[in-house]
Amino acid sequence: MANWFYPNGTAQDGPWDLSLGAYDSATVIDGWKHTGIKTATFTNEPLTLAAADEERIIIPLTGDVTTTVQGTTYLLAGRPSVFHGPADVLYTGVNTEITLKATPGVRVAIASGPAHKDYPVRHIKKAEIPVELRGAGTSSRQVHNFGTPATLEADRLIVCEVITPAGNWSSYPPHKHDEDKDGETALEEIYYFETRPTPGAPPEATDAIGYQRVYASDDRPIDVNEEVRSGDVVLVPYGWHGPAMAAPGYDLYYLNVMAGPGPVRDWLISDDPHHGWVRDTWEGRELDPRLPFTA
Repeated sequence: MANWFYPNGTAQDGPWDLSLGAYDSATVIDGWKHTGIKTATFTNEPLTLAAADEERIIIPLTGDVTTTVQGTTYLLAGRPSVFHGPADVLYTGVNTEITLKATPGVRVAIASGPAHKDYPVRHIKKAEIPVELRGAGTSSRQVHNFGTPATLEADRLIVCEVITPAGNWSSYPPHKHDEDKDGETALEEIYYFETRPTPGAPPEATDAIGYQRVYASDDRPIDVNEEVRSGDVVLVPYGWHGPAMAAPGYDLYYLNVMAGPGPVRDWLISDDPHHGWVRDTWEGRELDPRLPFTA
């Protein structure tokens, strides 16, 4: 069975703390075709992404990032951490070289995917990013929809961030998007995780954890049930996935990167029929009062 879980530090490549994807020569993943992710921690040297037949979204994880594309420089306003609300993001189309600069220690993520149609560069400021509070009760979570079809015009990529308060479940009920059919689109998906002890946790709370589940929806084998920490990645090529669980005492963040081969750029899902009824229980229930997480 292919490897669908990459703990922090297992997919490094040169200046990149993490480098996975269809165009990545360092980590070849059998059957993985449509999505990619890179993260880096800045030093005094700039980072460069060569022009390629892929579209990209630049996402500051911490701090501000200066990005130069086609001779134009964009200052992406960041945040203290991924648990402090959205940051500015920058979408770039195909065949575009990118140079990134920031103060040493600042961290950045790049979501990518092979593409054919060229769309214009777009700087989406944090104040413009739709923040959705989804679910209810212990299924409450916060979604930053900067790279979804309603917000961003792009060829293939669908990208968003999710924050799940400690003790809550997100990516739930378990669902799938591995077929192009009525009501569903076939999309690969990347989960890039970060975790933190909840504010006010004692000094010994240094091992912030969460959990991620992926399991088979047909005869294609997949069985992921992993404890995740900051910098870990779970890949979802197909199958039911969820819940993503924030352990009590620890907040959970993940960056989702999705794309697929179908003619429609849309996130259409099917719930696991054993668990889809849970959605009906949210009606009339209160959202978790800890939301939203902001700067």
